[in-house]
Amino acid sequence: MKDWTEDTVVATDYWHPLPDGRVQCDLCPRFCKLRDGQRGLCFVRANDGGRIVLTTYGRSSGFCVDPIEKKPLNHFLPGTPVLSFGTAGCNLACKFCQNWDISKSREIDTLADAASPEKIARVAAALGCRSIAYTYNDPVIFMEYAIDVARAARERGLRSVAVTAGYITEAPRRVFFEHVDAANVDLKAFTERFYHKLTGGHLQPVLETLEYLHKETDVWLEITTLLIPGENDSDEELDRMTRWVVEHLGPDVPMHFTAFHPDWKMMDHPPTPPATLARARDIALKNGLHFAYTGNVYDPRGNSTWCPDCGQELIGRDGYVLGTWNLTADGRCNRCGRPIPGVFEARPGTWGARRLPVRLAAYD
Repeated sequence: MKDWTEDTVVATDYWHPLPDGRVQCDLCPRFCKLRDGQRGLCFVRANDGGRIVLTTYGRSSGFCVDPIEKKPLNHFLPGTPVLSFGTAGCNLACKFCQNWDISKSREIDTLADAASPEKIARVAAALGCRSIAYTYNDPVIFMEYAIDVARAARERGLRSVAVTAGYITEAPRRVFFEHVDAANVDLKAFTERFYHKLTGGHLQPVLETLEYLHKETDVWLEITTLLIPGENDSDEELDRMTRWVVEHLGPDVPMHFTAFHPDWKMMDHPPTPPATLARARDIALKNGLHFAYTGNVYDPRGNSTWCPDCGQELIGRDGYVLGTWNLTADGRCNRCGRPIPGVFEARPGTWGARRLPVRLAAYD
């Protein structure tokens, strides 16, 4: 028996009927096969009378204005505010999820904030945001809602940011990323063992998403890897991962190595030592990556952007607060003239480290 209401239901395109009466969802490589009234693992997509629908359109688990560096994006409109929101559920089952209260939620009450795409864009503009981020849980699973928000955002001159695990099949991948200006993709590890054991997914579809974004779109791309002690932090794995990025995506795609803290179903693992992040950054730089960052730790050098040619500090960061700014108006090192890849403006934003929770009902 279905447990959703028609006011939040919209049709979707990526599914097909099966001979046994079930319907297969083709949005992601999980390919959930659902009986009538049954939800997929993601929670938000379901079989409604022989068709796959999105059941949570127009509902959010909350809105917040963040610094863009928190996504993390270091080469996309630095210093500017971004209106962030998510829904509920996820199409992966990461045992280490840091947003498990949202991504693992199976409660409609989690989706307390109702908002149309037009209202989200209007409020984002009113708050001085330069972009809207689909985050907290993966926007792939609510792509119809995210796409409509992105369309409304573009009408107001705002950009769209996807924070995603990249676990999506080819056809919807092409449609979804047509509406995205920047993406931070979680490359959770570089072994199939890790993906199978700790996420319930597979590595190859994520690599395919990364290559698609780099080679076939204009989406600004950055990558994040959460390093978990004993699981994906060996020199050998970090060496293979960063070599793959340089070979397949090029040396200018920024990588962020961030610290794990015990959460969800991995409370028995220790936090990531700062030295592990520094080691990962060193391996990435040694293998030819031009921009490698540390995250979730205090490390001004590892958080900052440096010129690959002359070594000058280009963008100094103390946490989410920008300091040094040595880029020219057209995004070059002001000492040696090297072009720095990214989406930059003549001057950085001044939002800083503020976090501003927003209730959209206050903007009626």
